Amino acid sequence: MKDIEYHPLPFFLPTDTQMIMLGSFPPKQERWSMNFFYPNFQNDMWRIFGLIFFQNKDHFLLANKKAFNEDLIKEFLTHKGIGLGDTAKAIIRHKDNASDNFLEVVEATDLSLILKQIPTCRAIITTGQKATDTLISFVNTKEPKIGDFSEFEFNGRLMRLYRMPSSSRAYPKSLSGKAEIYQTMFEQLGLL
Repeated sequence: MKDIEYHPLPFFLPTDTQMIMLGSFPPKQERWSMNFFYPNFQNDMWRIFGLIFFQNKDHFLLANKKAFNEDLIKEFLTHKGIGLGDTAKAIIRHKDNASDNFLEVVEATDLSLILKQIPTCRAIITTGQKATDTLISFVNTKEPKIGDFSEFEFNGRLMRLYRMPSSSRAYPKSLSGKAEIYQTMFEQLGLL
């Protein structure tokens, strides 16, 4: 039997969190370039953010361009009110990678506990199919198409669930194509 892995990172929740982005689970730590979300240097999430907010895909890279600048990313996310986390608290990795196809969610994150901590949050963004599937089992809404949103209510709060494309390079869309979809969402949420 394969080992159960528990999530190595706490949720990142700025005081004034407006939206929270949820992936499924991080890659194995030997693939990390920093101790934060989307740590794999091959993942394009921070390049997408750089393109959208600074017109520079390398904005969040360290000077040596071999790793992401964790402090700069955290400062930016705090300023914008963007939280980060994952939908799985514990998983079994059936292959030696982070592909959603080979992750079995053993324990989902209790999102009601998270949402109660961030009363200003009005949108949840999922960044892949596994995260979307896990979240849909928690909220009462239909699954939106990629790049779109559906609405749901949590404790009397009307919220949006956005389904965004994966930032993995395995996802068949160009960096600029992904950034365009994310940019529309940030504009709709008034964060751009």
